[in-house]
Amino acid sequence: MNTNFDNRVSTPLPSREGQGGGSEISPRAEVSPKAKIGDNCKIFPFVYIEDDVVIGDNCIIFPFVSILNGTRMGRGNKVHQGAVIAALPQEFNFQGEMSECVIGDNNVIRENVVINRATHAGCKTVIGNGNFLMEGAHISHDTKIGDNCVLGYGTKIAGDCEIGNGVIFSSSVIENANTRVGEGSMIQAGTTFSKDVPPYIVAGGKPIGYNGPNNTMMTAYGISEKVQKHIANAYRLVFNGQGSLFDAILQIKDQIPDSPEIQNIIRFLESTKAGIMTKL
Repeated sequence: MNTNFDNRVSTPLPSREGQGGGSEISPRAEVSPKAKIGDNCKIFPFVYIEDDVVIGDNCIIFPFVSILNGTRMGRGNKVHQGAVIAALPQEFNFQGEMSECVIGDNNVIRENVVINRATHAGCKTVIGNGNFLMEGAHISHDTKIGDNCVLGYGTKIAGDCEIGNGVIFSSSVIENANTRVGEGSMIQAGTTFSKDVPPYIVAGGKPIGYNGPNNTMMTAYGISEKVQKHIANAYRLVFNGQGSLFDAILQIKDQIPDSPEIQNIIRFLESTKAGIMTKL
């Protein structure tokens, strides 16, 4: 995937400790004086914020939210009731190291969402910009999520996963550990998967299967109809061909007209470690 997960917070974070200018912090919230709070934030009663926390400007933190050590949050985020940010990783290798949970700008984090910080010092769980995490979603340790994604009700993302830009998970999706979802793909409701899902497709079912190109998302991305047809033909070679994945990649390179999107597909397929999701 092309997503750069090393620089997800796109705007400068406050460098000072304490309350930012114009911020409204309820006296009934428990906010560490060591936490760094940006300007024009609103923090409701019964919020709990620990010492090693940075929150950017214009964030709204609703009641009963816990924002724990290691949180690095950008600007314009809304965190709703009962959410827990930078919870300790549920990983047996965790030894109490000071890792991070990095959240970009303009995300909506709805009720009872849990996001774990990374397992080891110097590592990060990363949520990009403009994402919508619906009620009950859980993002586990060391997972990286790009920009403008939607995680539906009750979706569970295991540790060490990567999710590209513009991905949509419907309700109650389970992504198992060490897997990837390519940009612009959609995972249908109730799907559980343990293999990589390539870019620009719709996938779902039990077991997960290829349900065609995601033309709606590709059109929204501004991908031309011509290139969308090339992408559909590339995936016919992957999911309906008789050869191996290696053979399908060679055929794509030889038979499908080149474009940035086709190159993205090739890179994704070539770099798989978990393997690609099943054929129909």
